[in-house]
Amino acid sequence: MYDLRRNDYDVTNTVQVSSTEAVQSEVGKLFASTWPGESFDQVGAAFDAFDKLFTGRMPGYYGVDTIYHDLQHSLDMTLAMARLMVGYERTARPAASFGADRARMALVTSLFHDAGYIRDLEDRTHRNGAEYTLYHVTRSARFLSRFMPTIGMDAWVPTATRVVHFTGYEVDLKQLQLPDPADRRLGHLLGTADLIAQMADRCYLEKCRDRLYPEFVLGGIAAVPGTNGALQVRYSSGLDLLRQTPQFVRQTRVQRLEGEFEHAYRYMEVIFGGKNPYMEAIDRNLGFLDRVLRTERWPLLRRNPPLFTSEDNHLGQVRGLMLNRLKVLWA
Repeated sequence: MYDLRRNDYDVTNTVQVSSTEAVQSEVGKLFASTWPGESFDQVGAAFDAFDKLFTGRMPGYYGVDTIYHDLQHSLDMTLAMARLMVGYERTARPAASFGADRARMALVTSLFHDAGYIRDLEDRTHRNGAEYTLYHVTRSARFLSRFMPTIGMDAWVPTATRVVHFTGYEVDLKQLQLPDPADRRLGHLLGTADLIAQMADRCYLEKCRDRLYPEFVLGGIAAVPGTNGALQVRYSSGLDLLRQTPQFVRQTRVQRLEGEFEHAYRYMEVIFGGKNPYMEAIDRNLGFLDRVLRTERWPLLRRNPPLFTSEDNHLGQVRGLMLNRLKVLWA
């Protein structure tokens, strides 16, 4: 059954996570079933703005041009977040529940958690959003601070701009000031959704090799000039990144998913009758990668995932920028 899953569908193969309309519909159903009678209008407005921003139709912005962190990823993550949040809410004590207002804030934050990758039209320095990698979450927080008041969510700006940092590594989460314990729990769900949506993607392995590596090069993660002038290489190629992926996934599961985020992924089990299709998909991806690494049969990684950026030629553009960047680094 897993083999029949379509490349741009969620782990259940029922929601097209490359479609803003499809994800909005599914998230709306989850919201209505958990907070009946509560308005979804602000979240609906956020979905509309998200689609405009990522497709290049929002005034002042180019649209998404990062080939790994594309429109599909943010929608996939938002759907995962909605499911985790509903799973939590169905099991939480009344005093510890999130409530509809906080849930709306969380969904808006999810949609724009990677908005920091998107360039504004006044930027004459950067040629691709991946160049913001090391501080893109801070930029996402700034976008949220500007956007949320436009949909009447001014009061949630201080919380959203802190909670969004659970999706990155720019801030020490232990030092993050969140007066309400519910917001820290929400952050655990947000960070979990971001990680498991990526790693459970049907084309996760191919995307790491062909799309994440170029972003790492442009973002200054794959290789950086050392203090003594020598080049410090973390990932020498897309294949090298794949070789290190099993360790990354296992380390992420122990340190983040089970450690900092306190097993928040288990709230999926409430939605799926005791099962967790996200973690199952991650295990399948990791098992398949282990097989490929043992045999060095790289042609087994042959899926060709569709790309959902604001223009059709971004894949070629990013690869060209990557090669130019590598030439400069090695020179």
